Amino acid sequence: MVTLKPNTIIVTGGTGFIGSCVIKQLNCEGYENIVIVDNLRENEKWKNLVGKRFDGIISPQKFFTWLKGVDLNQVTAVFHLGACSDTTEKNADYLLENNTHFSQQLVEIALHNKWRFIYASSAATYGDGKLGFDDDHDKLLELKPLNMYGYSKHLFDLWLKKNHLLEYVVGLKYFNVFGPNENHKNKMASAIAQIYPVIMKEHKVKLFKSSDPAKFADGEQKRDFIYVKDVARITTSFLSNSNNGIFNVGRGVALSWNRLAQAIFKALKIDGTIEYIEMPEVLIGKYQNYTCANTDKLRKAIGKLADCGTLEDDVCDYICNHLNNDKTW
Repeated sequence: MVTLKPNTIIVTGGTGFIGSCVIKQLNCEGYENIVIVDNLRENEKWKNLVGKRFDGIISPQKFFTWLKGVDLNQVTAVFHLGACSDTTEKNADYLLENNTHFSQQLVEIALHNKWRFIYASSAATYGDGKLGFDDDHDKLLELKPLNMYGYSKHLFDLWLKKNHLLEYVVGLKYFNVFGPNENHKNKMASAIAQIYPVIMKEHKVKLFKSSDPAKFADGEQKRDFIYVKDVARITTSFLSNSNNGIFNVGRGVALSWNRLAQAIFKALKIDGTIEYIEMPEVLIGKYQNYTCANTDKLRKAIGKLADCGTLEDDVCDYICNHLNNDKTW
């Protein structure tokens, strides 16, 4: 069984996309006393841990029982990044238990033991974006997520607010994250990961036609794309400051899918074409045509650490240093 060392950091979801990159960043900053809480299952998430330094892995099903038998004073912080992130998941009871109730139980333990608690919320809580993307706590009750995944995340945010706990924790609303270590996510991986093999074979990108042509031309729907390496750096920065509350984590700039496609073509040094296809019925009414994080609060909290590179440079790094040679980070 895993034993705790002084100044241990717990990372839930540590074998996943953002979680494994946060562990990489922690290792780069000198942190090695890390306990991962996650299920490896039958996919290849384990590859995300190769080369990383940590003390052990505990399954979420055994985690709370394990905590009862260890010295909790050895823990200094928890990054709660584990969740079901499938936006098409239909089992609301599962999402409620996994994403909401688990988080409530964990934060109560963390605050009781005075651990730094940093958790992943989601930009999916903003719904269709008609109310904007402002991380003001006073606007939480107005938000209307489009799917149960977003709602399960939103319920935890609301629970913290209702119980006056947001001033003691850090909640991070990640926007459209892409980058290495997402291969296991399959249909929930970023667009770059999904279309990369198609582009390599056909030199073609397929993008959804606009569901709101009066406002957005085909391919001109816009998202706040942010590289996972920037996300990891921003996330770990909250270990060394005392800022609390909910913060948007995005580039702070909305960029089109057409621009993303061109960035991919540029990275691969090919003359590619774009084909616009009909949106699947399962996404109609649940698709965000525009996302853009208001990052004013984040920049006030961490300053220049919130700065990101250009989309083109980030896409090039992902493709040239990871996708082209199947390397994790």
